[in-house]
Amino acid sequence: MLMKIAEFEKLFRLAAGVNMDKNDLKRLSDFLRNKIYDLLVVAERQAKYNGRDIILEPDLPLTKGLQETLKEFRAMETTLELRPVLDALASLPPLDLEISEEVRNLLPEIAGALVVAYARVLKELDPGLKNPQAEHHERAERVFNLLL
Repeated sequence: MLMKIAEFEKLFRLAAGVNMDKNDLKRLSDFLRNKIYDLLVVAERQAKYNGRDIILEPDLPLTKGLQETLKEFRAMETTLELRPVLDALASLPPLDLEISEEVRNLLPEIAGALVVAYARVLKELDPGLKNPQAEHHERAERVFNLLL
């Protein structure tokens, strides 16, 4: 798991007033792992295009919206651990390039920003939502798959 249940619950409440439970944790952890990997795959392509053998922070395809969400996550004064993020990524095919220390240290914050964005997408899709069900998660994941 990328985060402890209490961390997920806190972020979802702060970001969108949405309640999460432990049944949502596995689904959200898988989603985060896959989206972070997707970002790294695109970053790897960018680094290769620029003739580098290491992925640097500017290679990450962080949209303006995701950058703003990253700032908001930082303002929430919540920290996530790096080890669970790296462990989750280890289950996916390895990248061809190394990830810089700067990018590696940024991964927990990216995970946190994605949680905040995910919670807000759930709320946008259903403004009255308090306890997401499978269909809410499926719709949110489809939105992210279109955009990231």
